[in-house]
Amino acid sequence: MGFPIETIRTAFPSLAIADDGTPRRYLDNPAGTQVPQRVADAAARCLIESNANLGGFFRTSIAAEAVTERARDAMRDMLGAASTREIVVGPSMTSLTFRIARALARDFLPGEEIVVTRMDHDANVAPWLTLAEERRLTVRWLPFDERTWRIEPAALDAVLTDRTRLVALNYASNLTGSINDVATLAARAKAAGALTYVDAVQFAPHGFVDVTALGCDFLACSSYKFFGPHLGIVWGREELLEELRAYKVRPSTNDLPWRFELGTPQIELFAALEASVEHLAWIGELLGEGGSRRERIRRGFAGSIAHEATLALELIDGLRAIPGVRIVGIDDPGRVAHRVPTVSFVHDTIAPDTIAEALARENIFVWSGHNYALEIVRQLGIPEERGVVRIGAAHYNTHDEIAATLAALRRILAE
Repeated sequence: MGFPIETIRTAFPSLAIADDGTPRRYLDNPAGTQVPQRVADAAARCLIESNANLGGFFRTSIAAEAVTERARDAMRDMLGAASTREIVVGPSMTSLTFRIARALARDFLPGEEIVVTRMDHDANVAPWLTLAEERRLTVRWLPFDERTWRIEPAALDAVLTDRTRLVALNYASNLTGSINDVATLAARAKAAGALTYVDAVQFAPHGFVDVTALGCDFLACSSYKFFGPHLGIVWGREELLEELRAYKVRPSTNDLPWRFELGTPQIELFAALEASVEHLAWIGELLGEGGSRRERIRRGFAGSIAHEATLALELIDGLRAIPGVRIVGIDDPGRVAHRVPTVSFVHDTIAPDTIAEALARENIFVWSGHNYALEIVRQLGIPEERGVVRIGAAHYNTHDEIAATLAALRRILAE
């Protein structure tokens, strides 16, 4: 069957909003997606029915604890984790990465090495640079290939040594959209005796994650990028998390994963997190019957990947036809499977902020700037103060929205 785009769009109330008669076109999705009604309802219901701290003997506290466990169950199913003990939830991927880096730092010795890439969001760079500074580690920089737009295994091999302790890399770039072959890269790192920490924030809304198949040691994502609340999630191998000593207050438990979750959890957001995973499973239900929640999630992603690929191809094709525009990333239609539908570009003479502001006046929402991918623009020689225009589709976007955006761009750039 075809992708049920109209049915899916009805799940998102914000998609029906118009301003002065002009519909909103949400193509700012790489920085955060819209949420289905079920996500907003879950948070509101939690605040009304189970608004209490954890650990009590009374009904609302017991209900609140059940909310957190259901959210972990959902993330276990989404990521393919072995146990909910491997699911750490916090305010953001950035804060959790700093937290895990600090815990790992206890076992790193001066002179040992860590690898960070020129392709990552700074949330998967700065925590490791801070760790290196504090522990006097050597930082090895891993460039991306400007022909394939990916981290190539040979480039990783060139920076790995017998002193490498950790490799931090991304699943998909939040600026170029390119998808890395994480399984191959993680295997190379493991063979060298290094841990791997994978930023899947940009991949998770657009692809099916299987942490077991990837062979990495940690994987981070953010639920507000996959139609949920503002939370970060880190999956870590249970045996590794068990070894790490968390920075926490003395009375809190040492049990996993709670020891890495500081303070009272944002319980209403846990409820919304479960609902966002249920939304992904619901898409799978629209596309076929039966199966576990994880199987339904897989089926839903198969459909959304195909739909998003057609949007990305239409956008890339349209951008390539506009004089003065250069796409920063994969623009070969034959390699669309190697990218998510996050497409960035620069213009020969017009600044990205000028273009994004002009699109905003037409109620077309996009981002401009370096988008915290500092090392990408540095490697490419793009001025940090300018950056790129970034357009990102999600599974609720339509071909009409892409066509309207391209038409607006042609008009703006011609003027």
